[in-house]
Amino acid sequence: MPAYHSTFLGEESQDARTIGNLSLLPFKTKFRGPAFETDQDYDIVEETLDLFRANSFFKNFEIKGNADRLLIYGILFISDCLGKLNKTMPHREATRVLSNLSLDNFALPGDISFPLNSLYLPPKTRADADLLRGYLTQFRQELAERLLNRIYADGGDVPSKFWLAFTKRKFMNKSL
Repeated sequence: MPAYHSTFLGEESQDARTIGNLSLLPFKTKFRGPAFETDQDYDIVEETLDLFRANSFFKNFEIKGNADRLLIYGILFISDCLGKLNKTMPHREATRVLSNLSLDNFALPGDISFPLNSLYLPPKTRADADLLRGYLTQFRQELAERLLNRIYADGGDVPSKFWLAFTKRKFMNKSL
């Protein structure tokens, strides 16, 4: 059974910006940044959250387009987020931890410490690198926010065991 790919593969050829070989797809957000906002309910952030649990079982992933690269980055970021949480962490503490994680300094494609340099092309110019960093920061913030909404969906102060069960899984045997 093959892994699940992004449904936004067809949209990347329209007017989505691309830096290196990573599509900068629009998504709904409340955070400031360079991402275009969309009025659709289903965006790349929702898709990443929906496909995370199914794709985390796969060790191989065939990349069919630039939107898949953003999906891979999102899935690996969710894995990092889940690794920072524990079973007894209250919602307020989890929000603080994931906010700090999403704003932490991170490596971009082309940097020596970026773990997926074989899959991603580096940005061509310094302006492209700054734009990519801003976009990925905004993407990480929105992903962390929506992930917390799903993990603490029952209204309690204890995270969902169905999400925390995936803390030990490594998608493609990689991590950010």
